[in-house]
Parts: sequence; C-alpha cells; structure tokens
Amino acid sequence: MMSSSGDQEMTNQLAVEPFAISDWVKSLAAIPVAEFTLEAVHNYLVTHPIQAESLSKYCYFSKGNYTRNLIFKNDLFEVMTVCWEVGQASRIHNHRDQNCWMAVPVGRLRVQNYRVDDRDASCGTCKLVPTDAMLMDPNHPAFVNPAEPVHEVLNLAEFGERAVSVHVYSKPFDTCEVYLRDKGTYADVPLFYTSEYGVLHPDAKLL
Repeated sequence: MMSSSGDQEMTNQLAVEPFAISDWVKSLAAIPVAEFTLEAVHNYLVTHPIQAESLSKYCYFSKGNYTRNLIFKNDLFEVMTVCWEVGQASRIHNHRDQNCWMAVPVGRLRVQNYRVDDRDASCGTCKLVPTDAMLMDPNHPAFVNPAEPVHEVLNLAEFGERAVSVHVYSKPFDTCEVYLRDKGTYADVPLFYTSEYGVLHPDAKLL
C-alpha cells in the first residue's frame, strides 16, 4: 500500500478547506470513467480532505468489531466509512483485484502489507510474509498497491483513540479472500454492511 508523499502535496492539502462528505462524493462521481484511475483518484483524496463532522450520519461503532457503513454506490465505485474502536484491526485480506483508496479523517491507522508465497489453490494454503507498513492520518491518504494487495489495517491500542476511515472501492465487491497467517490458510468470505446510507442494517448488532 502506498501513501501520498512530498511536502508539496501536504501543503496543497492543508491549504484546502475540508469538503462535506456529500460534496466530496458528488465531485468524486463526476470524474469520467476513463479517468477513474489509481493515480487520479489518489490525487483526488490528497487534494480533497474530508470534513470529519459531516461523517456523523455514517459512523456506527461496535466494541465487538469494526463496522462498514455504506455512503454511496454505483456500478463504478462505492464509498463507505469504516469505524474503529481502540485496538480493533481487520483480518488480513485482499480486494478481489479491484482498486482501493483510503482516507482517515478521524484518528490514525497502521497498514501492514504482506507478500503471498507458496499459494496452493487446491487446498487453500499459502505462506504470508510481512513486507512494508505505513501510517495513515488526515494528511496521508493511501491506496492499495495492485502488485501487493494483501494487507491488514489496525487501530493500535497505543494510538489511544477511535478512528474513522473512508474507503473507495472500484469496482464494488461483496466477497474477499481472508488469510489466517498462523494456520497458513485462506478462504473466500462474504462482506456485509453495518449500515446503508445512514440507516443501521436490521441484522447489525452493535455491542
């Protein structure tokens, strides 16, 4: 996973008034399909910081697990918040060969990337090798490197605060591969929303 870099990029971002999420999504959706590239959308995230207060409608927290909250979805991409209590982490996963970008308007998150070796699809086994890691915060959005898409996201206990990340997936997907590093296995798992368009899913259980 790669982040924005360079003093000029940070200066450009900090000089811009944060965008309400409704305006942010509307401008993102105005990018032509042919221009909805890894680099172009990453640049959009760098130059369009999100107003944290505007996300309140899409923020549900649970002590049991992080939550996934749909904000917008069309055929090209979806946008969601992921809400993290202190100490919560994702499972190690991929993104179905789709592009993924992340901004963190609230708090900060650590991303740990992995290389997958010795994959055997016939029995669902592999070896995971940790590679690079990075931190995301309001000034440092990131995107998933297509050459190394397996990673986990962590709101480390030492950070001492909740985090809210905004994810853009293109194209939308409803399953992914999850990797169990200690067992050396992986498998497909379905993905679910905790809330959709600000409304808590009837099956969602917040602890």
